[in-house]
Amino acid sequence: MKNIITSFLLLASATVIAQSATDSANIYFKKGKSEAAERRWLTANQHFDKAIQFNPQLTEAYLANAQTLTEMRKVTKAKENYEKLHELQPKQPDAIKALMELNYNYRRFDEAISFANQCLNCPQANRIIGMSYYQQEDYSAAEKYLVNAVKNDPNDAEATYTLARTYLDIEEYKKALPWYEKAAQLPTGKNSWMYELGLLYYNNNDYKNAVVAFEKAAAMGYETKNDFNENLGFASLYAGQYEKGEQLLKAVLKRKSNNKTLMRDMAEIFYGQKQYDKSLEYCQMLMELDPNDGKALYQAGLNFQKKGQKDRGQQMCDKAIEMDPSLNSLRKKKEIVGL
Repeated sequence: MKNIITSFLLLASATVIAQSATDSANIYFKKGKSEAAERRWLTANQHFDKAIQFNPQLTEAYLANAQTLTEMRKVTKAKENYEKLHELQPKQPDAIKALMELNYNYRRFDEAISFANQCLNCPQANRIIGMSYYQQEDYSAAEKYLVNAVKNDPNDAEATYTLARTYLDIEEYKKALPWYEKAAQLPTGKNSWMYELGLLYYNNNDYKNAVVAFEKAAAMGYETKNDFNENLGFASLYAGQYEKGEQLLKAVLKRKSNNKTLMRDMAEIFYGQKQYDKSLEYCQMLMELDPNDGKALYQAGLNFQKKGQKDRGQQMCDKAIEMDPSLNSLRKKKEIVGL
Protein backbone atom coordinates (compact mmCIF):
# COMPACT_ATOMS: atom_id res chain seq x y z
CA MET A 1 0.00 0.00 0.00
CA LYS A 2 2.88 2.32 0.86
CA ASN A 3 4.34 1.91 -2.66
CA ILE A 4 1.00 2.72 -4.28
CA ILE A 5 0.60 5.83 -2.12
CA THR A 6 4.18 6.90 -2.79
CA SER A 7 3.77 6.47 -6.54
CA PHE A 8 0.53 8.40 -6.47
CA LEU A 9 2.14 11.24 -4.52
CA LEU A 10 5.10 11.37 -6.89
CA LEU A 11 2.81 11.46 -9.94
CA ALA A 12 0.69 14.16 -8.37
CA SER A 13 3.80 16.13 -7.51
CA ALA A 14 5.15 15.84 -11.08
CA THR A 15 1.81 16.96 -12.45
CA VAL A 16 1.79 19.97 -10.17
CA ILE A 17 5.38 20.85 -11.15
CA ALA A 18 4.58 20.47 -14.86
CA GLN A 19 1.48 22.62 -14.51
CA SER A 20 3.48 25.20 -12.60
CA ALA A 21 6.13 25.28 -15.34
CA THR A 22 3.43 25.66 -18.00
CA ASP A 23 1.80 28.47 -16.06
CA SER A 24 5.16 30.20 -15.58
CA ALA A 25 5.94 29.84 -19.28
CA ASN A 26 2.59 31.41 -20.20
CA ILE A 27 3.12 34.25 -17.74
CA TYR A 28 6.55 35.08 -19.16
CA PHE A 29 5.25 34.72 -22.71
CA LYS A 30 2.48 37.26 -22.03
CA LYS A 31 5.00 39.62 -20.44
CA GLY A 32 7.21 39.28 -23.48
CA LYS A 33 4.34 40.04 -25.84
CA SER A 34 3.46 43.11 -23.80
CA GLU A 35 7.03 44.37 -23.88
CA ALA A 36 7.34 43.66 -27.61
CA ALA A 37 4.16 45.65 -28.28
CA GLU A 38 5.90 48.62 -26.67
CA ARG A 39 9.05 47.92 -28.71
CA ARG A 40 11.08 47.21 -25.59
CA TRP A 41 12.98 44.49 -27.37
CA LEU A 42 15.61 43.63 -24.77
CA THR A 43 13.16 42.92 -21.95
CA ALA A 44 10.82 41.17 -24.38
CA ASN A 45 13.67 38.86 -25.40
CA GLN A 46 14.47 38.13 -21.76
CA HIS A 47 10.86 37.19 -21.03
CA PHE A 48 10.61 34.96 -24.10
CA ASP A 49 13.84 33.20 -23.09
CA LYS A 50 12.33 32.54 -19.66
CA ALA A 51 9.13 31.22 -21.21
CA ILE A 52 11.16 28.79 -23.34
CA GLN A 53 13.17 27.67 -20.29
CA PHE A 54 9.96 26.77 -18.48
CA ASN A 55 8.37 25.17 -21.54
CA PRO A 56 10.72 24.15 -24.37
CA GLN A 57 7.71 23.06 -26.44
CA LEU A 58 6.07 26.51 -26.48
CA THR A 59 6.20 27.21 -30.19
CA GLU A 60 4.61 30.65 -29.89
CA ALA A 61 7.52 31.76 -27.73
CA TYR A 62 10.10 30.68 -30.32
CA LEU A 63 8.28 32.63 -33.04
CA ALA A 64 7.88 35.78 -30.92
CA ASN A 65 11.48 35.53 -29.74
CA ALA A 66 12.79 35.13 -33.29
CA GLN A 67 10.84 38.20 -34.42
CA THR A 68 12.12 40.17 -31.42
CA LEU A 69 15.73 39.12 -32.04
CA THR A 70 15.34 40.18 -35.67
CA GLU A 71 14.29 43.63 -34.48
CA MET A 72 17.39 43.63 -32.26
CA ARG A 73 19.48 42.66 -35.32
CA LYS A 74 20.64 39.50 -33.58
CA VAL A 75 20.12 37.53 -36.76
CA THR A 76 22.03 34.40 -35.76
CA LYS A 77 20.00 34.01 -32.56
CA ALA A 78 16.81 34.68 -34.50
CA LYS A 79 17.75 31.93 -36.94
CA GLU A 80 18.28 29.49 -34.06
CA ASN A 81 14.77 30.21 -32.77
CA TYR A 82 13.23 29.77 -36.21
CA GLU A 83 15.10 26.48 -36.62
CA LYS A 84 13.77 25.20 -33.27
CA LEU A 85 10.27 26.29 -34.25
CA HIS A 86 10.62 24.48 -37.59
CA GLU A 87 11.83 21.39 -35.75
CA LEU A 88 8.71 21.43 -33.53
CA GLN A 89 6.31 22.44 -36.33
CA PRO A 90 7.80 21.53 -39.74
CA LYS A 91 4.95 23.20 -41.64
CA GLN A 92 4.89 26.44 -39.67
CA PRO A 93 4.77 29.06 -42.50
CA ASP A 94 6.51 31.91 -40.67
CA ALA A 95 9.49 29.70 -39.87
CA ILE A 96 9.71 28.38 -43.43
CA LYS A 97 9.59 31.88 -44.91
CA ALA A 98 12.16 33.27 -42.50
CA LEU A 99 14.54 30.33 -42.96
CA MET A 100 14.23 30.68 -46.73
CA GLU A 101 15.35 34.31 -46.53
CA LEU A 102 17.96 33.83 -43.79
CA ASN A 103 19.65 30.91 -45.53
CA TYR A 104 19.83 32.96 -48.73
CA ASN A 105 21.39 35.85 -46.83
CA TYR A 106 23.85 33.42 -45.26
CA ARG A 107 24.66 32.19 -48.79
CA ARG A 108 23.48 28.69 -47.93
CA PHE A 109 21.83 28.36 -51.30
CA ASP A 110 20.82 24.70 -51.19
CA GLU A 111 18.96 25.29 -47.91
CA ALA A 112 17.41 28.47 -49.29
CA ILE A 113 16.11 26.59 -52.34
CA SER A 114 14.77 23.78 -50.13
CA PHE A 115 12.80 26.17 -47.90
CA ALA A 116 11.60 28.19 -50.89
CA ASN A 117 10.16 25.03 -52.42
CA GLN A 118 8.21 24.52 -49.19
CA CYS A 119 7.01 28.12 -49.14
CA LEU A 120 4.07 27.62 -51.47
CA ASN A 121 2.44 30.99 -50.84
CA CYS A 122 5.61 33.08 -50.58
CA PRO A 123 5.80 35.81 -53.27
CA GLN A 124 9.60 35.75 -52.93
CA ALA A 125 10.01 32.00 -53.53
CA ASN A 126 10.76 32.24 -57.27
CA ARG A 127 13.13 35.11 -56.62
CA ILE A 128 15.07 33.27 -53.93
CA ILE A 129 15.30 30.09 -55.99
CA GLY A 130 16.37 31.95 -59.12
CA MET A 131 18.96 34.09 -57.32
CA SER A 132 20.31 31.02 -55.52
CA TYR A 133 20.69 29.05 -58.74
CA TYR A 134 22.45 32.05 -60.29
CA GLN A 135 24.94 32.14 -57.41
CA GLN A 136 25.54 28.43 -57.99
CA GLU A 137 26.12 29.17 -61.71
CA ASP A 138 23.20 26.95 -62.75
CA TYR A 139 22.07 29.48 -65.33
CA SER A 140 19.38 27.46 -67.08
CA ALA A 141 17.60 26.83 -63.76
CA ALA A 142 18.13 30.45 -62.70
CA GLU A 143 16.55 31.77 -65.90
CA LYS A 144 13.35 29.80 -65.38
CA TYR A 145 12.71 31.10 -61.87
CA LEU A 146 13.94 34.65 -62.47
CA VAL A 147 11.60 35.06 -65.45
CA ASN A 148 8.72 34.13 -63.13
CA ALA A 149 10.05 36.41 -60.40
CA VAL A 150 10.13 39.52 -62.60
CA LYS A 151 6.75 38.59 -64.03
CA ASN A 152 5.33 38.57 -60.49
CA ASP A 153 7.11 41.81 -59.57
CA PRO A 154 8.20 43.91 -62.57
CA ASN A 155 9.75 46.49 -60.21
CA ASP A 156 12.15 44.02 -58.59
CA ALA A 157 15.37 45.63 -59.78
CA GLU A 158 17.71 43.05 -58.24
CA ALA A 159 15.94 40.09 -59.84
CA THR A 160 15.73 41.93 -63.17
CA TYR A 161 19.45 42.69 -63.06
CA THR A 162 20.27 39.09 -62.13
CA LEU A 163 18.23 37.86 -65.08
CA ALA A 164 20.23 40.22 -67.31
CA ARG A 165 23.47 38.89 -65.84
CA THR A 166 22.27 35.34 -66.41
CA TYR A 167 21.91 35.98 -70.13
CA LEU A 168 25.22 37.83 -70.18
CA ASP A 169 27.03 34.94 -68.51
CA ILE A 170 25.71 32.48 -71.08
CA GLU A 171 26.65 34.95 -73.85
CA GLU A 172 23.05 35.58 -74.93
CA TYR A 173 23.79 39.27 -75.40
CA LYS A 174 20.64 40.17 -77.32
CA LYS A 175 18.51 38.67 -74.55
CA ALA A 176 20.57 40.39 -71.88
CA LEU A 177 20.19 43.88 -73.36
CA PRO A 178 16.46 44.59 -72.69
CA TRP A 179 16.73 43.29 -69.12
CA TYR A 180 19.80 45.44 -68.50
CA GLU A 181 17.91 48.44 -69.86
CA LYS A 182 14.95 47.75 -67.60
CA ALA A 183 17.04 47.08 -64.47
CA ALA A 184 19.22 50.16 -64.90
CA GLN A 185 16.24 52.45 -65.41
CA LEU A 186 14.13 51.24 -62.46
CA PRO A 187 13.97 53.70 -59.51
CA THR A 188 16.18 51.40 -57.43
CA GLY A 189 18.61 50.72 -60.29
CA LYS A 190 22.31 51.17 -59.54
CA ASN A 191 24.82 53.34 -61.34
CA SER A 192 27.07 50.29 -61.83
CA TRP A 193 24.27 48.59 -63.76
CA MET A 194 23.97 51.62 -66.03
CA TYR A 195 27.73 51.50 -66.60
CA GLU A 196 27.54 47.78 -67.44
CA LEU A 197 24.72 48.59 -69.86
CA GLY A 198 27.07 51.07 -71.54
CA LEU A 199 29.72 48.36 -71.85
CA LEU A 200 27.15 46.01 -73.36
CA TYR A 201 26.17 48.62 -75.94
CA TYR A 202 29.86 49.26 -76.63
CA ASN A 203 30.62 45.58 -77.19
CA ASN A 204 27.65 45.39 -79.57
CA ASN A 205 29.03 48.35 -81.56
CA ASP A 206 26.11 50.57 -80.52
CA TYR A 207 28.36 53.48 -79.63
CA LYS A 208 25.76 56.24 -79.49
CA ASN A 209 23.73 54.39 -76.88
CA ALA A 210 26.95 53.46 -75.09
CA VAL A 211 27.78 57.16 -74.72
CA VAL A 212 24.29 57.88 -73.37
CA ALA A 213 24.50 55.02 -70.84
CA PHE A 214 27.98 55.99 -69.66
CA GLU A 215 26.90 59.59 -69.14
CA LYS A 216 23.79 58.48 -67.25
CA ALA A 217 25.96 56.28 -65.02
CA ALA A 218 28.14 59.29 -64.22
CA ALA A 219 25.06 61.42 -63.51
CA MET A 220 23.86 58.68 -61.13
CA GLY A 221 27.13 58.90 -59.22
CA TYR A 222 29.36 56.32 -60.89
CA GLU A 223 32.99 57.23 -60.20
CA THR A 224 34.66 58.55 -63.34
CA LYS A 225 38.14 57.07 -63.07
CA ASN A 226 40.54 56.44 -65.93
CA ASP A 227 38.85 53.25 -67.13
CA PHE A 228 35.49 55.00 -67.25
CA ASN A 229 36.89 57.96 -69.19
CA GLU A 230 38.70 55.66 -71.62
CA ASN A 231 35.50 53.76 -72.39
CA LEU A 232 33.46 56.94 -72.74
CA GLY A 233 36.21 58.55 -74.81
CA PHE A 234 36.50 55.66 -77.26
CA ALA A 235 32.72 55.28 -77.48
CA SER A 236 32.50 58.99 -78.29
CA LEU A 237 35.13 58.67 -81.03
CA TYR A 238 33.33 55.70 -82.60
CA ALA A 239 30.05 57.61 -82.35
CA GLY A 240 31.57 60.49 -84.32
CA GLN A 241 31.85 62.82 -81.34
CA TYR A 242 35.52 63.44 -82.03
CA GLU A 243 36.18 66.54 -79.95
CA LYS A 244 34.56 65.15 -76.81
CA GLY A 245 36.19 61.76 -77.23
CA GLU A 246 39.65 63.20 -77.76
CA GLN A 247 39.36 65.55 -74.79
CA LEU A 248 38.46 62.65 -72.52
CA LEU A 249 41.32 60.51 -73.79
CA LYS A 250 43.83 63.34 -73.61
CA ALA A 251 42.85 63.83 -69.97
CA VAL A 252 43.64 60.15 -69.37
CA LEU A 253 46.96 60.53 -71.19
CA LYS A 254 47.93 63.34 -68.82
CA ARG A 255 47.64 60.84 -65.97
CA LYS A 256 49.19 57.99 -67.97
CA SER A 257 51.66 59.99 -70.05
CA ASN A 258 53.62 57.05 -71.47
CA ASN A 259 50.68 54.79 -72.22
CA LYS A 260 51.62 53.63 -75.72
CA THR A 261 48.64 51.29 -75.97
CA LEU A 262 46.23 54.18 -75.52
CA MET A 263 48.07 56.33 -78.09
CA ARG A 264 48.16 53.46 -80.57
CA ASP A 265 44.45 52.77 -80.12
CA MET A 266 43.66 56.44 -80.72
CA ALA A 267 45.81 56.48 -83.87
CA GLU A 268 44.01 53.44 -85.20
CA ILE A 269 40.53 54.69 -84.36
CA PHE A 270 41.14 58.09 -85.98
CA TYR A 271 42.48 56.25 -89.03
CA GLY A 272 39.35 54.09 -89.14
CA GLN A 273 37.21 57.21 -88.83
CA LYS A 274 39.13 58.84 -91.74
CA GLN A 275 40.60 61.45 -89.40
CA TYR A 276 44.06 60.99 -90.92
CA ASP A 277 45.71 64.13 -89.57
CA LYS A 278 44.56 63.27 -86.05
CA SER A 279 45.84 59.74 -86.47
CA LEU A 280 49.21 61.12 -87.53
CA GLU A 281 49.42 63.23 -84.35
CA TYR A 282 49.33 60.10 -82.22
CA CYS A 283 51.73 58.25 -84.51
CA GLN A 284 54.12 61.15 -83.99
CA MET A 285 53.69 60.93 -80.21
CA LEU A 286 54.51 57.22 -80.33
CA MET A 287 57.63 57.77 -82.39
CA GLU A 288 58.79 60.55 -80.07
CA LEU A 289 58.64 58.03 -77.24
CA ASP A 290 60.35 55.34 -79.33
CA PRO A 291 61.98 56.26 -82.68
CA ASN A 292 62.19 52.54 -83.49
CA ASP A 293 58.46 51.95 -83.13
CA GLY A 294 57.82 50.20 -86.45
CA LYS A 295 54.08 49.86 -85.87
CA ALA A 296 53.67 53.60 -85.37
CA LEU A 297 55.71 54.30 -88.51
CA TYR A 298 53.67 51.81 -90.51
CA GLN A 299 50.42 53.39 -89.27
CA ALA A 300 51.76 56.82 -90.25
CA GLY A 301 52.56 55.49 -93.72
CA LEU A 302 49.00 54.24 -94.13
CA ASN A 303 47.71 57.68 -93.17
CA PHE A 304 49.86 59.41 -95.80
CA GLN A 305 48.66 56.97 -98.44
CA LYS A 306 45.05 57.78 -97.55
CA LYS A 307 45.86 61.49 -97.73
CA GLY A 308 46.99 60.97 -101.33
CA GLN A 309 50.74 60.92 -100.67
CA LYS A 310 51.12 57.33 -101.79
CA ASP A 311 54.85 57.28 -102.51
CA ARG A 312 55.76 58.87 -99.21
CA GLY A 313 53.40 56.60 -97.36
CA GLN A 314 54.72 53.50 -99.13
CA GLN A 315 58.30 54.42 -98.30
CA MET A 316 57.36 54.77 -94.64
CA CYS A 317 55.63 51.39 -94.65
CA ASP A 318 58.66 49.78 -96.31
CA LYS A 319 60.96 51.35 -93.72
CA ALA A 320 58.68 50.11 -90.94
CA ILE A 321 58.86 46.56 -92.30
CA GLU A 322 62.66 46.76 -92.32
CA MET A 323 62.50 47.76 -88.66
CA ASP A 324 59.90 45.11 -87.81
CA PRO A 325 59.61 42.29 -90.40
CA SER A 326 56.45 40.94 -88.75
CA LEU A 327 54.60 43.93 -90.26
CA ASN A 328 55.01 42.45 -93.75
CA SER A 329 51.96 40.27 -93.14
CA LEU A 330 49.83 43.39 -92.73
CA ARG A 331 50.71 44.55 -96.20
CA LYS A 332 49.55 41.26 -97.66
CA LYS A 333 46.33 41.31 -95.68
CA LYS A 334 45.80 45.05 -96.15
CA GLU A 335 45.05 45.36 -92.46
CA ILE A 336 45.60 48.21 -90.03
CA VAL A 337 48.25 47.61 -87.40
CA GLY A 338 46.75 46.10 -84.30
CA LEU A 339 43.33 45.33 -85.76
